[in-house]
Amino acid sequence: MNTNDNHIYVIFGASGDLTKRKLVPALYSLFVQNLLPEKFALLGVSRSDFTDTEFRTAMESAIKEFKEIDDTSHVEAFVKKIHYQSIQFNDASTYLPLKQRLEKLRTEEKIGGNTVFYLSTPPSLYGIIPQHLASVGLNLQNDGWKRLIIEKPFGYDLESALKLKDQLLKDWQEDQLFRIDHYLGKETVQNLLVTRFSNGIFEPLWNRNYIDHVEITSAESIGVEKRGGYYETSGALRDMVQNHLLQVAAITAMESPSSLEPIAIRNEILKVFQSLRPIKKEDVKTNAIRGQYLAATVKNEKVPGYRDEEGVNPESVTETYAAIKFYIDNWRWGGVPFYIRTGKRLPTRVTEVVIHFKPTPHFLFSGGPVCSSCNQLVIRIQPDEGVLLKFGMKTPGAGFEVQTVNMDFHYSDLTNQRIPSAYERLIYDSMKGDSTLFARTEEVIEAWKFLSPVIDCWKNDKDVPLFGYPAGTWGPETADDLIEDRDMTWRYPCKNLSDDGIYCEL
Repeated sequence: MNTNDNHIYVIFGASGDLTKRKLVPALYSLFVQNLLPEKFALLGVSRSDFTDTEFRTAMESAIKEFKEIDDTSHVEAFVKKIHYQSIQFNDASTYLPLKQRLEKLRTEEKIGGNTVFYLSTPPSLYGIIPQHLASVGLNLQNDGWKRLIIEKPFGYDLESALKLKDQLLKDWQEDQLFRIDHYLGKETVQNLLVTRFSNGIFEPLWNRNYIDHVEITSAESIGVEKRGGYYETSGALRDMVQNHLLQVAAITAMESPSSLEPIAIRNEILKVFQSLRPIKKEDVKTNAIRGQYLAATVKNEKVPGYRDEEGVNPESVTETYAAIKFYIDNWRWGGVPFYIRTGKRLPTRVTEVVIHFKPTPHFLFSGGPVCSSCNQLVIRIQPDEGVLLKFGMKTPGAGFEVQTVNMDFHYSDLTNQRIPSAYERLIYDSMKGDSTLFARTEEVIEAWKFLSPVIDCWKNDKDVPLFGYPAGTWGPETADDLIEDRDMTWRYPCKNLSDDGIYCEL
């Protein structure tokens, strides 16, 4: 039974791609499952000049094209709840008509003042739209709660993040702000908490005494596609590491919260960020590797290099691959290296966390080097979601030859029920006011502080190399040097959780 408060959901940037592909289909999915409140309205807001009817027609087509749930029998009923208002985002005078339109909707639909404002807009508007909403009183909660959802990126660097923080907190309270990171909406990311804190066999081992190192990989097989212009201003470090992967690292490393209340979980995540060992400027070259994909033939198809992509500077030094080694200086993780890598045009699309356990202190059996890293716990976030445990077993026959075997669990085996998309889960949480899976201000600032030396060095130090790597490979070979122990290396995952191989997709 749905218990969400009646409210109006307002999407800024309603004519954009994210609204069409993700937001409206997710809202429709909630509607079909009876998870929207009894009294609900959706107001699309953008510069484009649509009538209500025209916008409803466009959203009906979007739902059918990008549907997240097979049942389309309720589309007609859902689109009746959709409305549209055209404004100029930078023009403060157009926000009064917006307020009047909201008041009219509230009266007609008998909805109180509860409102969610979703900013599906360019980041340059994140400080402007909330300010203009506040100028007409749409941030005030005297007639009901008001919530503001902001897409990443939350700033471009530490300076811009601090500026955005000041702009937002001038008119909005921290508990009104929901910084959305769709990675945290994935079921398997949330399952990290359950895997760790519901199993007595893992928690006693989850520390520096038994874990050699932790590896987090997020690989994409595609290039920048048509997003070259955006990617030039971002790069792999800002696009993936600062938000998605550091959040995954924090959930992997956090202490057990005192409860499942949002503030308890977010407090433990923040403590991890505050414990990150600062990367010194002189250590950037050895602790952070950047690369850029080159033209190559992948699966008998010629693919362009990054500099040949549409919207990319032919002399660009923007990284499409980033690998970083870092430490978390606290009692649990002291001395344990964490490794993060992400990149485009890698052999396969995969995101996973790998816990590498320490080898036994004295290996009795033959094949010692083979099994120096045989104890691994792999938590697969996407695709083929699941958990894989790798350990040594005796090879049949005489003697004590040891080989690594797999014991795996696939998330799809747990239930036949559909798994909600990340946006569906996070939108629903925002309606409930559950901020557990949303980044808060302090987390964002600490993440930017940690990465600032790397960002500054890559921007200003011409001696820092940018390594080229052929499309379809696992990035620059020098990234292997981040892991000091030569008996160990990165895990080379395949699309299927249980398979390993450097070029398994090729």
